[in-house]
Amino acid sequence: MQFSIYGFTLITGLPANVLAFYTFLQKIRQRSTPIDVLLLSLTISDLIFLFFLPFRMVEAANMKWTLPYFLCPLSGFIFYSTIYNSTFHLTAISVERYLGVAFPIKYKLKCNPRNAVIASIIFWVISMVHCSIVYIMQYHDHSNPNFTDPSKRNTCYEEFSTEQLKILLPVRLELFAVLFVTPFLICCFCYIKFIHILSNLPNINAKKRYRAIGMALGTLLVFIICFMPYNISHVVGYVGNYSPDWRVYALLTSTFNACLDPFIFYFSSSALRGTFKNVFQELSRRLHMPCCRSPLYCPLLNCSSTEEKTQSTTDSSL
Repeated sequence: MQFSIYGFTLITGLPANVLAFYTFLQKIRQRSTPIDVLLLSLTISDLIFLFFLPFRMVEAANMKWTLPYFLCPLSGFIFYSTIYNSTFHLTAISVERYLGVAFPIKYKLKCNPRNAVIASIIFWVISMVHCSIVYIMQYHDHSNPNFTDPSKRNTCYEEFSTEQLKILLPVRLELFAVLFVTPFLICCFCYIKFIHILSNLPNINAKKRYRAIGMALGTLLVFIICFMPYNISHVVGYVGNYSPDWRVYALLTSTFNACLDPFIFYFSSSALRGTFKNVFQELSRRLHMPCCRSPLYCPLLNCSSTEEKTQSTTDSSL
């Protein structure tokens, strides 16, 4: 199951995030806004996550860690850092959206892409500093004669001694409170107010209103579906003074975030909607080309009607 979910996330998330990266990079080069900077930073985070996902896929396929051991703490560090980095960025986007509708004039006067760059750097630093616990745990307690050298194990970040748990469990509780609950509450407040304000605006286009509300609800669902199960395991482990075995499965929902983010971006950015539309149109055109060359496929894609129209036009011109 782990391998299937990782594979699905990689196959769907990689092309969508590459398109998003290209779109936001081009937009920033032309005219950058704070929301574009945040979306680009979040896309980079997702791409880094997807780049290291194959290491987890190899582990899931072999049911043990068989890669060089230095990749274990590195992949875990990147894995967890990018997950929590996403919570910060999604929260910052919700704040930007709320301020844009609640205080439109002040927001336009004071919004500066440089502030978004600074915020993104802070998000990266905070998430990476907190998740450095992965390295600490993997190489802690070496002085204990009963401690097995991690490089001689066939597991990655799963087995912990009692001394390690004394350090790890409080840190996980802090991760739950600081890197999940706080961003989630801020996100809920901003998007609830955001939806309320949009619902009361009489002159806004209905299509734009529904798109904005869809983005807000989609983001909240990502927090609940992708991030909540894994973070709840932190609380359960702290209360029970152990590391729950089901954390591995709770973590699977977090991987979906990498392929769901581009769909949230779709509601957030008209530029990305344009890119997706152009790509789908090009794919549709390429899929129709063999049909029109081969009459055998015409009943499937209705190319016969096109050929009949062409033939009638030719006959009338003669």
